[in-house]
Amino acid sequence: MRKTLLLLGMTVGACSPRSAIRDPQNAPFRVPRADVWTPQSSNTSAEFRGLEVLSDQVVWASGTRGRIARTTDGGATWHVDSIPGATPLDMRDIAARSATRAWAMSAGPGEQNQVQIFRTDDASHWTRQLALTDSGLFLDAIAFWDDQHGIAMSDPIHNRLTLLVTDDGGAHWTRVNTENAPAVLPGEAAFAASGTCLAIQGSSNVWIGTGGGARARVFHSTDRGRTWSVAETPVKAGTNASGIFSVAFTDANHGVVVGGDYTKPKGLAPNVALSDDGGRTWRAPKGTLPQGYMSGVAYVPGTGGHGLVAVGLGGTAVSGDFGESWTMVDTVGYNSVAFASPNAGWAVGPRGRIAKWNPR
Repeated sequence: MRKTLLLLGMTVGACSPRSAIRDPQNAPFRVPRADVWTPQSSNTSAEFRGLEVLSDQVVWASGTRGRIARTTDGGATWHVDSIPGATPLDMRDIAARSATRAWAMSAGPGEQNQVQIFRTDDASHWTRQLALTDSGLFLDAIAFWDDQHGIAMSDPIHNRLTLLVTDDGGAHWTRVNTENAPAVLPGEAAFAASGTCLAIQGSSNVWIGTGGGARARVFHSTDRGRTWSVAETPVKAGTNASGIFSVAFTDANHGVVVGGDYTKPKGLAPNVALSDDGGRTWRAPKGTLPQGYMSGVAYVPGTGGHGLVAVGLGGTAVSGDFGESWTMVDTVGYNSVAFASPNAGWAVGPRGRIAKWNPR
């Protein structure tokens, strides 16, 4: 969301690896009480929002000034550099498939008056695959189901979802015809706060969480964005600063959305909703909610869907019961969170902040 996220920047400055498997045989998730993050050095003041955790060793992040951060040793060392020619751009999201292959996405016009997508196959050299100057375009997120099939989403144009898809690894991007998709509400859009307003699962599922309108909703497609349905959620909405900021699914049926009002980082309001039917319906959790605005959420793999971690400017919230109740365990602000295993999770945020999951 262009207008809202400009304010956000001023305020703070196969299966997707963002998903897990809901399996009762997996280990239960122990909810920690404090000290869950160990800071790691990025040696930059750039604000990170894009995050992809591929394994316990390989992590990518993206942020302002065209910055890309990557580790291949579990965060012991981070290599941080800017994509050549992209220093005026804010790389709001990154999608990665390996330690060397990734796509980085700039959200809005910047000084070059373009939204852009770049690709690397060696983690050093980047090729610009897309550059558009269409009025109204503001990219919010990008994701890839496999090496060839990906999707990027923009703020709506003419009250319709605006999506780009590729079937050849980003060499060509095609605008999706959404004339038959549900129309967006006045003011409704997605938030480019963490790259997770869009979530993918399996080989073709995709969900989009929205805000800014009268109601916070989730759009769902089972065919890589060609056709869509939409459902309302109980997450707070009604202003251009409130709604859903992050979506996560642990399988094709069980999902969670988090959000709130980013102007009230510690205010109390409905900020979580759960689905057990693939996003057709959403309900409020039964227990205690996180405090304040949450910009990112992730299932913890290997916990059978029990474990979830959410982050926001007001801190970190953790659930050990499928998202039904939440405990605040940290007060440091982060934008994004992602896990590859119970012991391999990272969060990124303002002022070059990168931290590894390390509950005591």
